[in-house]
Amino acid sequence: MSMSKKKMSDMESYPPVLRRLISETEDNPEEAPVLNRDKDIPIPVIDLECLDAELLRGACRDWGIFRLQNHGIPLTVTSRLQGISKALLSLPFETKQLMTSPVSYFWGTPALTPSGSALGRGTADVINLVEGFNVPLSHLRDDAHRQHQHPLLEPFRELMDEYGRHLSRVAETLFEAILRNLNLDIKRSEYLSEATGLVRVYRYPGISGEALGMEVHTDSSVLSILSQDQVGGLEFIKDGEWFHVQPLPNTLIVNLGDMMQAISNDEYRSVEHRVGMRKGRERQSICYFVFPEKDRVIESSRYKPFTYSQFQAQVQLDLHSLGSKVGLPRFLASPPS
Repeated sequence: MSMSKKKMSDMESYPPVLRRLISETEDNPEEAPVLNRDKDIPIPVIDLECLDAELLRGACRDWGIFRLQNHGIPLTVTSRLQGISKALLSLPFETKQLMTSPVSYFWGTPALTPSGSALGRGTADVINLVEGFNVPLSHLRDDAHRQHQHPLLEPFRELMDEYGRHLSRVAETLFEAILRNLNLDIKRSEYLSEATGLVRVYRYPGISGEALGMEVHTDSSVLSILSQDQVGGLEFIKDGEWFHVQPLPNTLIVNLGDMMQAISNDEYRSVEHRVGMRKGRERQSICYFVFPEKDRVIESSRYKPFTYSQFQAQVQLDLHSLGSKVGLPRFLASPPS
């Protein structure tokens, strides 16, 4: 479907730069990146109600990504949150730009500053076909600015607060099981800090050609927990090949982040992933990220001691100066020769 056939109201909800890129991508399909849409692979399935330690160990060690079932999050909560998130994202671009609390609006990049705004990149003009809202869960109960909010934000805030509590429970259960598998005696609260838990709601435009909605990256988190709609588009790399993750109703996708890789002394891996638009329809996803306390020292035999705030600052510096994330290799105890 060409841009001229799209509903004008839908297009006007996107930032002007994304509208132009959508048009260029559809008008010049030969310039779009070639994505492998044919490769599918069944990722490990973990049942939260009856956690199998060996299955979890294998999923973390060999994959870095797995599907989670029986997670205990009511389908009604997820469905309502997806609905109100879609309504918020469909608002005019100018309206979304004004939202700052308890959510902040971003577009064109998954790389955000600690405040939730899009991170500028000094040497690379990288624009991803994505927009969304950044929601620090610890700020949801703040009363500041509530009287000036868009009417949709109050029900969104209430639902997100409930959803965030469920995700915190899921993350804690998984993390404790992973710590037992690794025989690590560390405080859960220092690595899954309530103050650093956040949710990001993403929207990717529907286009007829191929394009990346989100570039290849690893997450800086301990854990990331994703709820994606039935459009699909999440892809990850394993053994040098890209595979896409089929969406299944009422399941979550969990992937390990850089902090988990460091904590495990590289026994577990932070998985590389990306998002490709695949079916000519808008895609929406909701992802929960949880990080260590900012001043918590990450100790590992493979890496020099560093705090999460130091790691975050280095990532921000590399993104701004190099245009891409370097991540854990910056902190290796013995840099590769």
